[in-house]
Amino acid sequence: MDHLTKLEEMLDRANTEIKNGNYESASNILEKIIDIDSNFGKAYNHLAYLYEVKFKEYEKGETLYKLCLEKSPMYPAVYYNYSILLSTLGKHTELKELLDTALTIPGVVKATVFNEYAIMYEQQGKLDEAIEYFKKCALDTLDKNVLNRAKESIDRCKLKKELL
Repeated sequence: MDHLTKLEEMLDRANTEIKNGNYESASNILEKIIDIDSNFGKAYNHLAYLYEVKFKEYEKGETLYKLCLEKSPMYPAVYYNYSILLSTLGKHTELKELLDTALTIPGVVKATVFNEYAIMYEQQGKLDEAIEYFKKCALDTLDKNVLNRAKESIDRCKLKKELL
């Protein structure tokens, strides 16, 4: 078994631990992957997710997402995960830069990126821009659930506009 295959198998094990709610165990496996190969960017993404979502240590999560981007800039998952953290923290300038880059990465689901732009604009009270991006999301997806969610989001933004 080659080096990369071993790391991918360890990553799969960590994912299983995360799914089963064994966050400490997952964290240990991910730390071990990084000890073996500090350039294996996917491990940083998964560890960042744990720090952000499960441990609520946002700064540590942000640092780890940045390391993932540095080591594996073509890994689509980091763009989704990191964008949610930046949105949570209200870091809209960094978020827009990340989303602009995400649209250039092969394998990134553009509808998901458009949705993140829309949420960002809605959070900023830029409702017309939010509606435009929710429309882009809707038109770019083949998933009926994503389409329905985008339509509901557009309706929500229109309601907010009526209140202004």
